[in-house]
Amino acid sequence: MHSDDRTPIPPTPGPPHCHSPADALLETRDITVSYGDAQALAGVSLTIHPRETVAVMGPSGSGKSTLLHCLSGIVTPTRGEVLLEDQPLSALSDAKRSRTRLREFGFVFQDHQLLPELPARENVALPQLLNGTPRGQALRAADSALEGLGIGHLRTRRPGDMSGGQAQRVAIARAMAGEPRVVFADEPTGALDQATGHEVMQLLTATTARTGSALVLVTHDPGVARWCSRLVEIRDGLIHRDTLIEQPLGVDA
Repeated sequence: MHSDDRTPIPPTPGPPHCHSPADALLETRDITVSYGDAQALAGVSLTIHPRETVAVMGPSGSGKSTLLHCLSGIVTPTRGEVLLEDQPLSALSDAKRSRTRLREFGFVFQDHQLLPELPARENVALPQLLNGTPRGQALRAADSALEGLGIGHLRTRRPGDMSGGQAQRVAIARAMAGEPRVVFADEPTGALDQATGHEVMQLLTATTARTGSALVLVTHDPGVARWCSRLVEIRDGLIHRDTLIEQPLGVDA
């Protein structure tokens, strides 16, 4: 086991954050999500602040992915509200909510979800093209994002000609090309070996820190959570623990 992949030992439970409520970037207020008789979230209130890095952990079926989908506007809560800087996402039309996701949020998934028929630069540019950015501008931003992550040489390569780690780096470039305010990552290292996963987390946290984006990631791996500054543990659709992580990985002592 890698020496850095140790279980986080949180301080005293509670939200010991120094931010004021006015600093809220993204917020859930007592959200509940039900699917028939099953309740995925049972009343969750959570605040994400600018530049914050938050790991969401919990057992399978605990509601952690549902929480991520609510925060990103993919799922509308059955009850409660999700707010982006005090603007309820539920008050937006489907079209405006989709534009908000394209403009304000970036996404990194476990299986990267790149389109196999497109080269890397067009995969990276795709969200901006869907948001109405002129093609030339979107491709220049894609090239810049790829270069910024040290993978400019992959710009013309298709996903089938990449390793898993390379494809996930392209996915990070896609998430960052539009300069999002929040990056959501769902098990971003789940399909990677430990060494490659370590490199991807180093890249993801360094890039969001450089751009000032908040990062919210779902993981089952305590070693991945250690790259974040805050740990939110979900059990049975409720927040069980919300703590700061002392000395996250990648941050100098």
